Amino acid sequence: MIPFDYRRVSDPADAVAAVAGRPTAVFLGGGTNLVDHMKLGVVSPDLLVDVTHLPLRSIEVLSDGGMRIGAGVRNSDLAADPMIRQRYPVLAQALLAGASGQLRNLATTGGNLLQRTRCVYFRDVSTPCNKREPGAGCSAIEGYTRYHAILGASEHCVAVHPSDMAVALVALDAVVRVHSREGERVIPLTELYRLPGDEPARDTVLQHGDLITAVDLPAMGMAVRSRYRKVRDRASYAFALVSVAAVLDVTDATVRDVRIALGGVAHKPWRAIRAEEALRGGPATKEAFMAAADAELVAAEPLPNNGFKVSMARRVLVSILRELAKTGHR
Repeated sequence: MIPFDYRRVSDPADAVAAVAGRPTAVFLGGGTNLVDHMKLGVVSPDLLVDVTHLPLRSIEVLSDGGMRIGAGVRNSDLAADPMIRQRYPVLAQALLAGASGQLRNLATTGGNLLQRTRCVYFRDVSTPCNKREPGAGCSAIEGYTRYHAILGASEHCVAVHPSDMAVALVALDAVVRVHSREGERVIPLTELYRLPGDEPARDTVLQHGDLITAVDLPAMGMAVRSRYRKVRDRASYAFALVSVAAVLDVTDATVRDVRIALGGVAHKPWRAIRAEEALRGGPATKEAFMAAADAELVAAEPLPNNGFKVSMARRVLVSILRELAKTGHR
């Protein structure tokens, strides 16, 4: 047993102070990721600060028509919320695709966003891993890479981000509200995550002690026509080989606006900016969707065992856009 201290807090400021004051302290939410890593020896925090009793478990409509999701909202509750299902179906679908029912009952919104990679080498403490131990090397590059990145990787890390929910939130232009010692700030979700570069141990731009308190969704009328699709090795609980979250607005067979994010392909949820730019103002046709997918994936650099992800991502993206174009046409 590796000893650690435990502290329960009821105020965000107390939580931040408790973690920021100890270099190896961590926040404890649902624990579905952290506890696994403690058991495996991936992390050994000396203090767990339990944030499950903070007043962060509400889902509310904002004055501007958007919605705020507390960081403590359980994944199962968020997926079942009637307003989320009606106004942001892509988010509900991503949550239901993301884990088993038992895990969704425990996992929190904030914890889901900050879960760490499921790279087998990161979780195996007997192998070198730059994400787990900076400077140790990356075992995956010359190893088993079926599940690894094809976009935005580096010579130091080829791991992918595991969250399904985060992919949907990136496509919805969500922002996170963060409480720190300096006060509260807002970070667009597209800017929360980092590519590995030469510091793969850093998944996000958050500093030690920063606490996510909420996620804000903008008022986005076209989000009612949105969809999430996940391709995995088995239909039951499994992480994505490739996933796509898309929001599409089509009028008179023309793409008025679009949001696309890819999962399972990069160190972070991948916003498909090039594909979006190629589609806006153009025809809502299969050929246009294929060209947009190609524009995004031209930068892909597959590894020896995952070249299939390029064609898979292309097919899934085109398929979901065609379906949304049919249902969203007006």
